[in-house]
Amino acid sequence: MEENKQQTEHHVKGWYDKYHKILLFIPVAILLISLIYLIVMYNQTGDLINRDVSLKGGTTITLIGDIDAAKIESQLKDKIPDVSFRVLSELGTRKQTALVIESSLEPDELKSEVESILDYELTDENSSIEFTGPSLSKNFYRQLIIALIISFVLMSLVILIMFKSFIPSIAVIFAAFSDIVFTLAFIDYLGIKISAAGIAAFLMLIGYSVDTDILLTTRALKKTEGTLNQRIYGAMKTGIFMTLTALVAVLPAFFIVTGLPDSFRQIFLILAIGLVTDIFNTWLTNASIIKWYCESKGIK
Repeated sequence: MEENKQQTEHHVKGWYDKYHKILLFIPVAILLISLIYLIVMYNQTGDLINRDVSLKGGTTITLIGDIDAAKIESQLKDKIPDVSFRVLSELGTRKQTALVIESSLEPDELKSEVESILDYELTDENSSIEFTGPSLSKNFYRQLIIALIISFVLMSLVILIMFKSFIPSIAVIFAAFSDIVFTLAFIDYLGIKISAAGIAAFLMLIGYSVDTDILLTTRALKKTEGTLNQRIYGAMKTGIFMTLTALVAVLPAFFIVTGLPDSFRQIFLILAIGLVTDIFNTWLTNASIIKWYCESKGIK
């Protein structure tokens, strides 16, 4: 039994030693595809993010009760190109409690269109109407993006100071950057409109992205027990467990708890996509770069 285990470990070690440089190009290829998609989107829309009303301005009407969402959606989409809908339901029973309609139209215009379909007047008892001005939304959006950029830059500086080596530091920063880019591209591909809560989720993702990379780099460069492969494998076991634990926390909240506000569900979705992406970026690309670097420096 022990002999078979040693043979398996030797086979895996030989396979990894042979192909680890090739493995790092899989996430790199995915990153390039994501960047191309974002560039195409920017050329078509003038923005990298599909923003909702809270970040670009517009009107939100919440219709209270069990409303025929399909009827309203089919008729409004013919008249309003940028209209979007969300159905709110009770936790457990999944009974519809409200229908949320968002558009860049002014409140009176959108209200009039909805009333013509429902054939009754919207009042404080059967609905609520919120309006966000475009200038206020743009300023808020700009501040959030600046905060995101500053956070990423400060994280990068801390990594550079911590490891004092260019290539390992760049590998950690590259993994975090790839997590954000792929997650953003995938969210855009799904057609999900990002809210202020979504931007906050990307800020959280920076922290989630670097912890496993720091664990890997620290184990590989600063520890001495065991071989390099053993240290990488040990870091991978711990890092995968950390990531899976986080996924177990956020995925049920997204798929099961339907009564949560949409902003919360968006945070959970962005974190889940980013965490899955981080598995590939850390344990394929970053691990391969670190192993390559250690071999070139004679670290065993």
